[in-house]
Amino acid sequence: MTKKTAIFEGLDSLDKKSVQFLHKAIAENNLPGFDYLEFKQSLNGLKAMDMDDTMAIKSAFTTGSTVGLTKTKLVSSADHYKKILQTEKKQFDTALQNQMSQRVHGKKEEKATLSKKIEEYRAKISQLETQVVKVQEKLDRADEEIEAARVKIEDTRDKFESAFAEFIKQIDSDISNIKSVL
Repeated sequence: MTKKTAIFEGLDSLDKKSVQFLHKAIAENNLPGFDYLEFKQSLNGLKAMDMDDTMAIKSAFTTGSTVGLTKTKLVSSADHYKKILQTEKKQFDTALQNQMSQRVHGKKEEKATLSKKIEEYRAKISQLETQVVKVQEKLDRADEEIEAARVKIEDTRDKFESAFAEFIKQIDSDISNIKSVL
């Protein structure tokens, strides 16, 4: 990760793909000039020097204010990045729902169709028995495929939700600290 995207802390235990996705969204929508992202980066640098939170916030803000940063701009830009994350979450939720429809619900429909075929094949004469066996095997695998697809999609959702929650928690915490200190 580059310095620009490594401004959020404590993300190592979260899903790397989700974290990278959210970092990319923030980076692609980085506002020009010194705003929340640059403030956060400066704040992390000061904290790395064992500076207490209050002093670090004041120092980072003072640095930013020399290039036009105001408390209003700082909070407003933090809100901007929260909106970017909210937009990404909405898009992710839509994509997740589409995947669920295609990979789970579609498999359920396929399973129902296969069950009907089995009934039809069993009614035919004995020379069709080989076809019935093949379709029965596919039907037997359908539940495993459905469950595997569902588990994978829900796992992806859970990982994304954890990463998303941590981003929002950190931004909310920063906003709270900014408002109480500045």
